[in-house]
Amino acid sequence: MRLSNIIKEKAILLDIQAQKKQEVLEEMVRHLKKNKLINHEKDIIEKLLQRESLGSTALGEGIAIPHCKVKGIKNPILLVGIAPRGVNFEAPDGAPVNVFFLLITSPEDPSLNLQILALIAQLVRKSPGLKEKLLKAERPQEVLEIIREQEEKT
Repeated sequence: MRLSNIIKEKAILLDIQAQKKQEVLEEMVRHLKKNKLINHEKDIIEKLLQRESLGSTALGEGIAIPHCKVKGIKNPILLVGIAPRGVNFEAPDGAPVNVFFLLITSPEDPSLNLQILALIAQLVRKSPGLKEKLLKAERPQEVLEIIREQEEKT
């Protein structure tokens, strides 16, 4: 399984404007709703906030993986969000987050959720400069190309 096969172009948000954790999550979820990738906006935001209350999903080095499981999701949804100005997401290293991998999966398949989270973590770990490359992307297609190239290297 490859992340580049899960990410749809319309699930790429290049210019996140929000500056606070909850607002960033809301902006990304609104983007998914606007692009008809989800229906239950409030439920998803609530679940993402519940997950964040357990501890930040920021990995450090400018990357976060907010995620949740929602009933009624048939296929995993993976949004890539870019916040050029950076957002305080309570990262362990204190650095602002510029790149978000927002994952929504079905609770009926918890192993798929873990598998995709592991793929994201592996991509980030094995791709030095990934954040910088993604920050330079000007079109959703470029984001997908960058991720595809990095996946082929690993």
